[in-house]
Amino acid sequence: MKSSKQGTVSLSKTDPALAHPATPPLSTRMQWRLYILTLVVSDMVMTGLAFWLAFYIRFRLNFPVFNLTIEPSPTFYPRVILAFTATWLFVFFLAGLYHSENLLGGTQEYAMVFRGTAGGMLVVMIAGFLEPTFIIARGWLLIAWTLVFLFVASGRFWLRRVVYAQRRRGYFITPAIVIGANAEGKYLVEQLWNWRTSGLHLVGVVDDEAPLRTQIHEGIHVLGRLDQLDEILARTGAKEILIATSALSREKMLDIFERYGFSERVNLHLSSGLFEVITTGLQIKELAYIPLVHINRLRLTGIDRAPKLAMDYGLTIPALILLSPLLLLIAIVVKLDSPGGIFFRRRVMGVNGSQFDALKFRSMYANGDEILAGHPHLQKELQENHKLVSDPRVTRVGHFLRRFSLDELPQLINVLRHEMSLVGPRMISPPEMAKYDRWGMNLLTVRPGITGLWQVSGRSDVNYDERVRLDMHYIRNWTIWLDLQLLFRTIPAVLRGVGAY
Repeated sequence: MKSSKQGTVSLSKTDPALAHPATPPLSTRMQWRLYILTLVVSDMVMTGLAFWLAFYIRFRLNFPVFNLTIEPSPTFYPRVILAFTATWLFVFFLAGLYHSENLLGGTQEYAMVFRGTAGGMLVVMIAGFLEPTFIIARGWLLIAWTLVFLFVASGRFWLRRVVYAQRRRGYFITPAIVIGANAEGKYLVEQLWNWRTSGLHLVGVVDDEAPLRTQIHEGIHVLGRLDQLDEILARTGAKEILIATSALSREKMLDIFERYGFSERVNLHLSSGLFEVITTGLQIKELAYIPLVHINRLRLTGIDRAPKLAMDYGLTIPALILLSPLLLLIAIVVKLDSPGGIFFRRRVMGVNGSQFDALKFRSMYANGDEILAGHPHLQKELQENHKLVSDPRVTRVGHFLRRFSLDELPQLINVLRHEMSLVGPRMISPPEMAKYDRWGMNLLTVRPGITGLWQVSGRSDVNYDERVRLDMHYIRNWTIWLDLQLLFRTIPAVLRGVGAY
């Protein structure tokens, strides 16, 4: 087994746990240099295009909101655009947008882009304050601010897709080791294994308790003990160490930190040790010069909330308008089919432990409790699974509505009221919280969804433990792209009617 100086590892012919994507011809350092250079070129092109498009919108489209009497100088704005493009790139550099540790790491990079564009605007405002003769059209500058952010973020988004594709070929990959084979260590391994675009190639686990070669996950084994860590690092070429802190004593963690905490050969990472109950993310805050871990109350914070809200309202409002004739028709049919109200209000848990009434078209007879009382075996099934495969309380129209999830359409109103989201974990009633045990606090960090991972994975055919696992997976791995994917998968799942009772 030969280890590379650049942190890539050759394929092992004898140890499947150390198998690695094909070693690329370029060193990891050179790969990052090329990527950062590409980023600079992309940002420069996108920034320049944004300024020119803003110029065209402001001075050539003749929108009445602008002062149309102003005729721009044929030489002034081209010079300003060149100067502003260079200024924005310099601000991006100062903001850390070309440091590898800030790249390819989630939505935080886009937040930094936004702050960088705002920083560029601040520079222009200061320049205008210090030099009164420096006058530019405010409309052009505001349009340019918006477009620069959108263009630069879009360029970086597509470059990410290229890098993610290249990682499957062995580029931008760093070998990593997990220390700890307990439940938390296994969870870290599973997360890294499933997150194929993370840039970390997990080569194995180090643990003092588990026997050598113990399989932790598919293709991932225990490579040795802690006292063999130097040898394992040299043998695998690992540059990243992830410690499951709940697997080690304080003395062992201090020993590892003393050996590798300031090493230039490896990067040391500590898990929170609270993987079972934390899905909301952590922040480090300093009080009285003491670094303290702060747990976010909500899963979605900062910039993550904007696309979620935009999707919810941007799709819900048009949907309610387009579906209003269908909603009226269903309401009439429900009323004519059996005595009772049109809507059923189900009391469910909302974000942060709040409760609200989720709206549904009534799909059961009004005397459903009396009907169920005559079926003791069904009462037991309902108590265990909170669902019945054959429910005698469901009306004729209710069977049809449930099969195609039409009974849930009124929940679009709950989305407008900001009580639910289009995509999210399955909504549950207060008594069901006991089923989630210690995971319950995580469930309440996001709004429940009309659809979600449970909806596209079999609906009521999924057992309750699997539903809990799917909900936790969604919360922990949320991205706006996951939401969009689940929305598209919902349509065929509903049309098939699988697992709908």
